[in-house]
Amino acid sequence: MKKKLTTVQFCDAPEKRERLDAVFEKYRGSKGALMPVMQEAQGIYGYLPIEIQRRISENMDIPLEEIYGVASFYAQFTLNPKGQYSVSVCMGTACYVKGAGALLEKIKGDLKLDAGETSSDGKYSLEATRCVGACGLAPIILINEDVYGRVKVEEIPGILAKYK
Repeated sequence: MKKKLTTVQFCDAPEKRERLDAVFEKYRGSKGALMPVMQEAQGIYGYLPIEIQRRISENMDIPLEEIYGVASFYAQFTLNPKGQYSVSVCMGTACYVKGAGALLEKIKGDLKLDAGETSSDGKYSLEATRCVGACGLAPIILINEDVYGRVKVEEIPGILAKYK
């Protein structure tokens, strides 16, 4: 599948900016505050675009490269906005062994997205995730907070139809 590049214009709002400024004040001078600041920033914006990473860098006097390194290393952080429906396929060992790779391929084809992408209309995002800790239900897909266990490839169209 050819990788599509979609660009999303970052749009800041004054109330979000004020909330983030309050986070900086809350942690100002605290050692080891980078992770909580990044978590709260992502909670405010839904993701960590480069503009927010720069603000964190400037306000915490931490190199932008370090912030990007943390954001790209930890699975809890996302650098791209999530769709209205965030579709995640668990690729942990139990899920993978029980066919999660085939589920991911089917979903990629049906949504015309690759893992890590968000549809241009902002409706869907697709992620291949690490273990979600429900190995007894393998293979698992999650759509927002909905968990689908013991999923078979032929069930994917019916599951996705619920979110159209």
